[in-house]
Amino acid sequence: MQVTMVRPRGFCAGVVRAIDIVDIALEKCAPPIYVRKEIVHNRAVVDNFKERGVIFIDSLQEAPEGSLVIFSAHGVSPAVRAEAKARNLKVIDATCPLVTKVHLEVHKYVRDGYTIILIGHREHDEVEGTTGEAPDKIQVVGSVDEVATLTVPDPNKVVCLTQTTLSVDETKDIAAAIKRRFPNLVSPTKDDICYATQNRQDAVKELISHGMDLLLVVGSRNSSNSIRLCEVARANGVASHLIDNASEIQPVWLENVKNVGLTAGASAPEYLVQDVIKYLQGRGATVNELEHIKEDVSFALPRELLAMTGASTPV
Repeated sequence: MQVTMVRPRGFCAGVVRAIDIVDIALEKCAPPIYVRKEIVHNRAVVDNFKERGVIFIDSLQEAPEGSLVIFSAHGVSPAVRAEAKARNLKVIDATCPLVTKVHLEVHKYVRDGYTIILIGHREHDEVEGTTGEAPDKIQVVGSVDEVATLTVPDPNKVVCLTQTTLSVDETKDIAAAIKRRFPNLVSPTKDDICYATQNRQDAVKELISHGMDLLLVVGSRNSSNSIRLCEVARANGVASHLIDNASEIQPVWLENVKNVGLTAGASAPEYLVQDVIKYLQGRGATVNELEHIKEDVSFALPRELLAMTGASTPV
């Protein structure tokens, strides 16, 4: 059996930043430290922080007044920020800068009198945060069929934005349907799509072009971008399985398989990928690596963290 790992895979810059924020807070700030929602959508990352004393909460009401709360990488609504201020919480914002960019776009288009159509999954933390920026001006659509139900006050003042963890391929049919409904639509730009989401999906496509029989994706089941990687493979006729770790691999998946592709979602740590490699090598696999594109993106740490901890200048 031949295993081909593909790069880029695993942590994106937004996830690295969010994890660094919690790591530094654990080192520099007095406990307890609360994180609203999962800091990133990965079970191993969350469990590791729990073991180190981080308390994950669904509501700010679970954090005592005046305590330290970190907002997750997926962003929050203004209502959540207002609640934090009212309860005198010390806040460190780990929202991915790419998500913040979409929030700023929301405000710009609302000021200009537009109705915003947001392509995304309603239940996703990021979509909830973005929608909360202007709940009476944003309508969420997750499929082409839903486009037919849209009603807007002015068909000539409509803009389309997207959940960052989708891809251009995923959004193009919905965006096209919206454009047909509203010909003067201001369309989304590629910049609204997370570079890491697109890169990882493009890398999987290149991997598949080399003749894979099976794709294994390391990532958690609530990770939108990890799920999409499996869907890309299946859409191209390749069997795919999403696994949190090597222990979830079913030996039956590997029967009569000669070429296995391996990648990881943007919130999955590399050590989990290496554990999968060890498992497959134990079954006689040889391993090589394919690099689709080199990533060199990084994001500065938030100023409030640096001020709170006395850390050095943003990196």
